[in-house]
Amino acid sequence: MKTLKIALLAAAATVAMGGAALADDSPTVAFNIGAASDYVFRGISQTDEGGQVFGGADLTAGKLYAGTWLSNVDFNNGTTMEYDLYAGYKPTVGPVALDLGVIYYGYANKPSGSGDEAYTEIKVAGSVPVGKGTIGAAVYYSPEFPFKSGAATYVELNGSVPVDDKWSLSGAVGHQDVDYNGDYNTWNLGVSYALTSHVGLDLRYWDTDEHSFGKIYDGRVAASIKATF
Repeated sequence: MKTLKIALLAAAATVAMGGAALADDSPTVAFNIGAASDYVFRGISQTDEGGQVFGGADLTAGKLYAGTWLSNVDFNNGTTMEYDLYAGYKPTVGPVALDLGVIYYGYANKPSGSGDEAYTEIKVAGSVPVGKGTIGAAVYYSPEFPFKSGAATYVELNGSVPVDDKWSLSGAVGHQDVDYNGDYNTWNLGVSYALTSHVGLDLRYWDTDEHSFGKIYDGRVAASIKATF
């Protein structure tokens, strides 16, 4: 069943990407760099509640995109860096803006014998405008989560709304399901401020319903700054 699910999702993404016309869309490249007080991913600290420095690059050609992103991490096992590779297609169907993609999460300096941390996810996401804001939903599926913990699915509902030209509010609620234990719910709510057209600040509260899993699952506030160019 897992193999069939992956095959169907991959086939759909391939058909969608294959139908995209690139003739009138010149490729563009954008870069980003930033720092945060904590690297929080789906409610969990990836830096053992420490600071984060990150950066990435994105190539866009019409509705197709591909990119990479790097960040320091601290899992208390010697692993020091995460590198993501991703690609996808962003079609529009009526009022719905879709994002169909694949993401690979790799890790550097992993100590031998600690298990396989790397994994791949297939993403299907969409958003619709509601007044001045947007409401969206996303599903991420991995056939094998880190440390051979089985298939995993993450489902999220999210939304954002501008307050004025510089301020905006956004939040999300999600559920992470893993075959081999580890299920939990997560949510976040934050405010963003555009310092300039290329530099933004974000202050966000994150939490989960499984504090018993460890301190990295506890509620926390994270501040970040990001520049794009």
